[in-house]
Amino acid sequence: MSLSSLLLEFGISQTDLCRATGMSRSAMSRMVAHGEWPARGAQMARQKFDAYLVARGLTQKQLTACRAALVMASKKKLATVSSYLTVAAPEVPKPTETPEEETMLLQNEALSPEARKHFALPRNPFLDDIQSPDDVHQSTSVRYVRATLTDCANHHGFVAVVGESGAGKSTLAEDLEERIKADKRDIVIIRPYVLAMEANDQKGKTLKSSHIAEAIASVLDPQLKIKSSPEARFRQVHELLKASRRAGRRHLLVIEEAHCLPSATLKHLKRFIELKDGMQRLVGVALIGQTELRDRLSSQNADVREVAQRCEIVELEPLDAELESYLRHKFARFDLKYEDVFAPDAADAIRARLVHIPRGGKPQDARSECYPLVVNNLVCRAMNAAARASWPQVDAQVIASC
Repeated sequence: MSLSSLLLEFGISQTDLCRATGMSRSAMSRMVAHGEWPARGAQMARQKFDAYLVARGLTQKQLTACRAALVMASKKKLATVSSYLTVAAPEVPKPTETPEEETMLLQNEALSPEARKHFALPRNPFLDDIQSPDDVHQSTSVRYVRATLTDCANHHGFVAVVGESGAGKSTLAEDLEERIKADKRDIVIIRPYVLAMEANDQKGKTLKSSHIAEAIASVLDPQLKIKSSPEARFRQVHELLKASRRAGRRHLLVIEEAHCLPSATLKHLKRFIELKDGMQRLVGVALIGQTELRDRLSSQNADVREVAQRCEIVELEPLDAELESYLRHKFARFDLKYEDVFAPDAADAIRARLVHIPRGGKPQDARSECYPLVVNNLVCRAMNAAARASWPQVDAQVIASC
């Protein structure tokens, strides 16, 4: 379905959008028909476009459908333009994909020395690129998740951060820990090891509440001899938390790969956040996991209903409208210029490349895969392809061939 049809269905006129985004009628017509944003102020126009649709009451699914219609229109235009070009765009071998890889989570490809030389890059801007909180790109979604995690640590909250693979969940958990250290806040981060954790013992090792108790005790008193009886062990942990809280500390339990937690352990987490000293909570919980965790914490899941009612779920959204600012930030951290590598049409082409519509699906079924790790992989592939063909910049043709 085209964007014009979707807007008609939602009762939104192009005149309304012109007023909301500040775009002229001709620019709006090009955007609706061809997915072509204005050359100047494109990022601001995208943000105003999204904000207006949200203000009109569109759901996230409807908003994604509108974005998908835009990028589909952009793809059609690119195909039409490419058919008139006499110079072929550089090509790269397509990776062999299994059905599970059809979500377009592209295989990793390192930036080649040839590409670095071609674009005059002193180093790879996507390798070991997160060394401090300043290296984390502050998209709207990232700022909200950051604030939520900080509040959880300060007030012993209960939150689940969910997102697709490569969305930056673990980076934000590490970012929280670094900021706590830098600010010298008296918050104790407790991270149970999850190296072999699986949802059942047939696939790996389950993380049980007793293991979480041991992790808390180990951090608060490494010399403590853990009692063998469950009742005595949990009493020890409770007393340790109370003593630490009275000394002015706060405690945050961070569990990564939380989508692999057994249901029993998820239920027991409610009991950890209910540990108190008088009326003061003693520990907060931050779960970090893939989108399956959101489904498991659904209020419709009777097994963990009590947990779902208490846990705030926040999701890391794809970059989409903030893609160009992400890449500018990434390059600026290494004193590199975005314009030296990317043509003006590159960002729109990346967005179009990373919209996934299931086989046989409609624009309403589309979802964006425009997450940092996927973007990094695609950009590296495109830069390598451009260098091999002596292409001056990464543009829409190069992206389409990757």
